[in-house]
Amino acid sequence: MSHGAKMKKKNNALKIFLQPIWSKNPINIQMLGICSALAVTVQLKTALVMALSMTFVVSCSSFMISLFRKQIPKNIRIIVELSVISTFVILTDEFLRAYFYDISKQLSVFVGLIITNCIVMGRAEAFALSNPPHLAFIDGIGNGFGYGSVLLAVAFIRELLGSGKCFGFQVVPDYLYSMGYENAGFMLLAPAAFIIIGLLIWLQKVLTKDGELNR
Repeated sequence: MSHGAKMKKKNNALKIFLQPIWSKNPINIQMLGICSALAVTVQLKTALVMALSMTFVVSCSSFMISLFRKQIPKNIRIIVELSVISTFVILTDEFLRAYFYDISKQLSVFVGLIITNCIVMGRAEAFALSNPPHLAFIDGIGNGFGYGSVLLAVAFIRELLGSGKCFGFQVVPDYLYSMGYENAGFMLLAPAAFIIIGLLIWLQKVLTKDGELNR
């Protein structure tokens, strides 16, 4: 393989990784996975675990589906995809129950509901079935990071303003409370997450035009 072909291959892989983080973000641009973003972003800790769980499931399931894409009959591909995805979701859920039980309880059913998340099935259908395994894995990592970046941004704002903390540690100093400062309890409610996501979408639309930075 020539040097130019290698560089083109690397650039293509980098583009596949970066696009879902910004120009094709699954939440801000494609409007997918919003329900879980509303539910698990009260704290940064739960948002981070959910982001890592999603990244693991979407990257590993995309890799496996791509690996066997030529052997999967078209008429049962949805069933096969759901079986692969549910396997990785169950593994993730059981791992969290075994080693991070408190966080698993806080996330409740939302780890299990990754099975129904449109991001995972969408990447399997739109990318993994028509691309080689290594690119499908990179695409999954990119979409997981894109999804996670929005979750962490929303969780940071909600936890900071809603409870004065970040990752459970007190950030707002006590003297501000003694001077009358109060946490914004509204930030702990689901509508606040919806509003913040809307503002993030608006901000990205302002900063970009068709996925390219305005110059």
